[in-house]
This record gives sequence, structure tokens and C-alpha cells, in this order.
Amino acid sequence: MSFESLGLLPELLRAVREQGYETPTPIQIQAIPLVLEGRDLMARAQTGTGKTAGFTLPLLQRLAPQANTSASPARHPIRALILTPTRELAMQVEESVRTYGKYIPLRSTTIFGGVNINPQTKALRAGAEILVATPGRLLDHQGQGNLNFSQLEVVILDEADRMLDMGFIRDIQKIIALLPVNRQTLLFSATFTDEIKQLASKFLKNPASVQITPLNTAAELVRQVVHPVDRERKRALLAHLITSRKLEQVLVFTRTKHGANRLSEQLDKDGISSMAIHGNKSQPQRIKALEDFKKGAVRVLVATDIAARGLDIDMLPHVVNYELPQVPEDYIHRIGRTGRAGSEGEALSLVCVDEHRLLKDIEKLLRKELPKDVIQGYAPDPSIPAEPIQTGRQGGGGGRSRGPARAARPSSGQTPRGERGRHPARTSPRGK
Repeated sequence: MSFESLGLLPELLRAVREQGYETPTPIQIQAIPLVLEGRDLMARAQTGTGKTAGFTLPLLQRLAPQANTSASPARHPIRALILTPTRELAMQVEESVRTYGKYIPLRSTTIFGGVNINPQTKALRAGAEILVATPGRLLDHQGQGNLNFSQLEVVILDEADRMLDMGFIRDIQKIIALLPVNRQTLLFSATFTDEIKQLASKFLKNPASVQITPLNTAAELVRQVVHPVDRERKRALLAHLITSRKLEQVLVFTRTKHGANRLSEQLDKDGISSMAIHGNKSQPQRIKALEDFKKGAVRVLVATDIAARGLDIDMLPHVVNYELPQVPEDYIHRIGRTGRAGSEGEALSLVCVDEHRLLKDIEKLLRKELPKDVIQGYAPDPSIPAEPIQTGRQGGGGGRSRGPARAARPSSGQTPRGERGRHPARTSPRGK
């Protein structure tokens, strides 16, 4: 099947061709016709399946008939709202809107926390038909009287499960209450939990259902390997793997912000260019780190789980779990950063004795045992006992605890306003 067969406008087809895409992905094949029909949609698709283009392309087509080149803000009212959990994802979605809508005179803008609100206010007052927003900052603008949704036609909840995990449910309820009752609502989620189904039943009207990726299935093109190692030798093993195998563009996950900073500094000392990205970094710092990583100026990007569902990096070859996540599903999201757009990827996990239970939980979720490969010279010492895993502010690179292990779902650290819920959580087209 081709994009032409989906009935897209010539302007959209031209933009898609310029991005080098010829064949739509399964989510695009199923979702685009339904969105063009005006149906509400509940779609299960993980990051990397092409879901962003799956809603961006038909959204642009639906709004195109009223597009105009007038300079008057009144001629550019908010007609579509796209809600995302993080500012990285908000920027990437709006970039897709601009990319695929370059030949259609529609304005778009994005609003998120962690940056000065004034430029966003100015952009809103200038007019934009498509608004991409994180929930917290959207409510800030609403409180200041900067938003008017009277002409809104479409609302899209992207990565709805992630927004619920981050505690955005009440914010979402407040936002939906601001919108016209007669609207089209699209909900995209990596999983269809009971909470997601309950949310859909409240906000969607007789929705069509699309399910692309099997629940909690890791990317099939990702080669997954576990390297057993002592906690104190993880950094040395990571540096060894990167240098001996000449790995480039490696995304490394840690559990905590402190651990990410420390590991990045240590890699730099090892002669491996690295930058850390997490919630305590300013927006300019995060943008620069991501840009440098994409263009190859930085070899390693060390990230907390805030990046697991927000980063959009085409052809990312390597993901390393320097520390396993406490929540097994987060492993799926982490390794989903690679093996995208039909390319093969590799996910390496450095696992110490403290993490054996976490590994078993992940393998149970995957319904298979991951292959183990002990690297020569880095075999773990069987006499070293397991220690509780650190999940708080002092978390370091090896996972050593300074206090009792926590039973509750850990946090990668507090995230800036606009990326996190105001209430606690209860517990590309292919590449974009």
C-alpha cells in the first residue's frame, strides 16, 4: 500500500516524499482513514511505529480546507490540541506538524513548562490552529486567559498511559472540561490498561479501535543481551564495550539524575564524550545535549527514564541499561528507542547481583529468558552479596544503597513543571 492510496492531499504526499518515506506503517494504514472519516479513535501503538505521522497527516488534511495566509490572529484560532506528557515529545510532535504541513498554511506552536512563559504567550496571541502542549503549562496559560478553545475541532492524547503514570489524570480531566463537546478525540497509548479504557469511556464517543503492537512486546528487531557484572565494575565494563566495539551514538539509562551526572562525568574522564539529560537540566541544556547527540558531536547520552518515551532519534543503534528499571514495563519503553524504522538495534543490560529480581521480572514480562554473555575479565564475583537498590536522590552509578530499599514505584527524580503531574502517580512517519 502507498500513501497515495490513503487519500492524502498532494501537499502532504509531497512533504512525506521529501522525508524519504514511500510505504505507510501498519498504524498509519489503519488510523489515517479512520481519522479522515472523523471517527474518535483509540489506538494502541508503541513509540517507533509511526504513530505521530498516523495522527499528524490526517489532522493536517482535516484542517487544510480552512487554512489561510492571513496575518490576522483571529483567522488562526486553535482548532486542534495535542496533549503530550513531556516537553521533549511536545517539541517532536510539533516538529512533525511543521515537517508534514510545510505546504499547507496552518500555524502551530508548542507550550511546555521549564521555560519562560512570555514567548509562549506571544505565540498564542499571534494565532495558531494547532497547539501542542503538556498539561501543566496548558492550565497555566488557561489561568492567564491566553487560550480560547471555542473553535476547537480535534483533541489528541498522545502517550496517554505515560500521562496517567505521571499523575496527569486530574489535569487531563480539567482540560477536557474546557473543550467543546462536539469534537473528534484521538487517544494513543502503548498499553490498554483498565485506567486507559476508563479514560477512553469518559472522553471518546463510539471510538474505533486500532491495536498494532502486541501488549508489552519488545521491538522484534532489537537484539537483547545481558552482561553480568559486579556493581562496582559497571562503569569500566561500559567504557570497555564502547571503546573495544567502537560503538557510536549510545543511549545509556540510569535510575537517578545524580547517577546520570556522575556516569557522564566518569565517561568523559575515560575519553568518551558524553552528556546527561534529565529533569534537572534546563531546557536549553537538554536541547543542546540532544542535538549534539543526534549529529554525533557527543558519543554517549546518559538519561533517566524521562527520556525513555520522549526522545525521537532515527536509526539509534545502541541502548544500554546501565541500571535496570524497577518497573518492568519501563524496560520495554527504554529499548524501544532502538530498532526503529525497520533498522536493527541492540539493547545491552549491565546486571549486577542486586538486580537479579528485576531481571526476572523483565523476563517474565517478555515471556522469555534473555541471553547472558559474561565479558572476559568482567565476570562477577559470586561472593559479593546483594544490596538494596538505591532509588532516591543519592543514587549512583552502581546501584549501591545508603538506606532501605523502597517498595513503591521509584522516580527518576522530580521533573520540572510541565512534565509532571500536579498530583502523585498512583503507584516517522516510522520514527516519529
